[in-house]
Amino acid sequence: MSKVISVSQLHKKYGQTQAVDGLDLEIEQGEIFALLGPNGAGKTTTVEILEGFRDRDSGDVKVLGFDPATKGSAGQGWRDRIGIVLQSTQDAGDLTVYESVSHFATYYKNPKDAREVIELVGLTEKSDALGRTLSGGQRRRLDVALGIIGSPELIFLDEPTTGFDPEARRAFWNLIRTLRDEGATIVLTTHYLDEAEALADRVAVIIKGRIVEIAPPAELGGRATSLATISWRDGAQVRSEKSANPTERVTELAAQFGGEIPELSIKRASLEDIYLEMIGGHDE
Repeated sequence: MSKVISVSQLHKKYGQTQAVDGLDLEIEQGEIFALLGPNGAGKTTTVEILEGFRDRDSGDVKVLGFDPATKGSAGQGWRDRIGIVLQSTQDAGDLTVYESVSHFATYYKNPKDAREVIELVGLTEKSDALGRTLSGGQRRRLDVALGIIGSPELIFLDEPTTGFDPEARRAFWNLIRTLRDEGATIVLTTHYLDEAEALADRVAVIIKGRIVEIAPPAELGGRATSLATISWRDGAQVRSEKSANPTERVTELAAQFGGEIPELSIKRASLEDIYLEMIGGHDE
């Protein structure tokens, strides 16, 4: 797989605050890649540098083969290959969904069909509705439509499901998977750990401007090999213990109880458990 994003020793400072401090990162074509970290960790600054909206102090950056800082060499052709969905937008409230999407299509050299994009994001029934009349979830879908109308190879999603109810979030996740299946690479920033686990091929945890680990969600922080916690009821008491081999221990307990183990529970560390341990002492 080819590298869509390559970053080496990225630095960015605001006054005396080191927002990004020697960050290294590579993202492969076709990945859904999630950036995790507490507020102020440097996620937004990093993404804005990758998008070409913020200058860096030093370091090497390549996005789709171009340096975002040298806008002259990248040009409109580079911009056409990138889709950006910001955390919140309130533009085009007096345009219908179709008018907004078809208007944005004119900015690109090889846009998708506006009607097809509206259908893809699940807004066909709202095609003639004004932007300002849409619900929060519908507005977010319109944001995505505007972000993908140019047929981007790389899509940046900033907190895409903030404020969604559970049903809307899962429907949106299916949309993200569809975009990935169509060939797009997706960079996702989110505070929802279940979202990162459901969507991301790999996650990076950023703390104080540095990436402390990059791994698939199931392997982050040694999660895959972490001890399992086994709990069960033994008379009036609920007992609990950690085990590296829970199957063996459960077999022993089943023999002890002569079959069914009362209130048996087996749990390994969740992504949230591992993440909170990694960022311990840093406010979300």
